[in-house]
Amino acid sequence: MSELTIYDGGLENPRSICDQQEMSKVLAGHGIRFEQWQAGAALNRESTQDEILEAYDEQVDALRKASGFQSVDVISLHPEHPQKKVMREKFLNEHIHTDDEVRFFVDGQGLFYLHFDDVVMTVLCEKGDLISVPAHTKHWFDMGPKPDFKCIRLFTDEAGWVAQMTGDTIAERYPRFE
Repeated sequence: MSELTIYDGGLENPRSICDQQEMSKVLAGHGIRFEQWQAGAALNRESTQDEILEAYDEQVDALRKASGFQSVDVISLHPEHPQKKVMREKFLNEHIHTDDEVRFFVDGQGLFYLHFDDVVMTVLCEKGDLISVPAHTKHWFDMGPKPDFKCIRLFTDEAGWVAQMTGDTIAERYPRFE
């Protein structure tokens, strides 16, 4: 189940929200788009990038047109991936992008951390969840020690995922996605 956890002023007494509509409303207040999509065709764990993109063609096309995204792909990680540890470390430090970071979870799960002044929110995204983190929003992502997910990614910059590290060590103080 998707979950939003709000740490207001520190790690003490976090507030959790599991209702999808309430999650979307709270996140929208910070410019974060959060919604659920349904596939237009049956998919399984072996579905190819082309099959996945075809199954979500209507939603992806609408998002591309509305937001000017130039490229789209599918990233897939599994627990046996030889570079899983290196890839996890790459995303664990707080960073920003000059582009929106858009992820749609076709399968599996991952945890986004969003940092707004003295508030940190975690968003546990699962199959069917779309999250769009606006450019220049401080955040980090944890796929866990045994990543197992497929995500559609959309980019306005053809270079794809380009991060600018903030240098803040805040990510070290929050629980990891285990």
